Amino acid sequence: MDADAIEKYRKAGNLAGRAREYGASLVKPGARMIDVAEAVERFIRENGGECAFPCCISLDADAAHETPAVLDAREFVEGQVVKLDCGVQVDGWIGDTAITVEVGTSKHADLMQCTRDALAAALEVVKPNVPIEDISRAIESTIRGRGYKPIVNLTGHSVDQYVQHAGLSIPNVAQTARGRVQPGTAIAIEPFSTTGAGKIRDTKGGHIYHFMGARPVRDPVARDALKHIAERYPKLPFAERWIAGAVPPERVAYAMRLLERAGAVKQYPILHEIGEGQVAQFEHTVLVLESECIVTTKA
Repeated sequence: MDADAIEKYRKAGNLAGRAREYGASLVKPGARMIDVAEAVERFIRENGGECAFPCCISLDADAAHETPAVLDAREFVEGQVVKLDCGVQVDGWIGDTAITVEVGTSKHADLMQCTRDALAAALEVVKPNVPIEDISRAIESTIRGRGYKPIVNLTGHSVDQYVQHAGLSIPNVAQTARGRVQPGTAIAIEPFSTTGAGKIRDTKGGHIYHFMGARPVRDPVARDALKHIAERYPKLPFAERWIAGAVPPERVAYAMRLLERAGAVKQYPILHEIGEGQVAQFEHTVLVLESECIVTTKA
């Protein structure tokens, strides 16, 4: 990995960490979810980065992959467990990070601290050529040792230029871990723990999409949306909210349904804990080099 890529990984990670902390400070009872998401995304753009994916805000038993819809009026409610996941890219080099915030209460403080500790334990064992099993075991033993369950079918992952989920997976359990972390690799480590069954399933769409390719569409609103997407978001995930500048906000959801049916875009499903348990997540991106490991997303 050359010096330019390393510097851009570091810049993206630093900004992502700052955006994470800024977003967490805005999560309060009565705050609108869409206002928080858009404030985080604006903070990223105003500070020299671009969003690697939409600011994700997933509540309670929803583990990941939700962002507010274009006309979303929901407000945070006291007692909710909020996963705030944000990513920054600088010329395609990515910093990916997440935090969990409990809205106005501390009922789930131990679950959250357990997950934070699992991330810290994983970071302690990361080094060049480390078996991924060692990272996963550190996560799993910390979570199970505190009486919670790791989510077995969610994983961390490697990242590459313009690739959010590259070749490596970093599971929350040792049994499914494979391979080693080679020098010159960036990995996002993201423990998920729960009071529930320890497994997620796909549910409804979370208003996050990925461009799949140009397709013939007859509707003029959908054509305008597709043109905007192909020009602005050809490589990384985007939010339906981001299309509102190209078509009227009240027509965005309609246009996206047509584009999804045509195969021009795919929507990411919200990932929901099957036992309806509360879910906590913390995440850092680590740059593994020959002589050092750099946690890029520390604020």
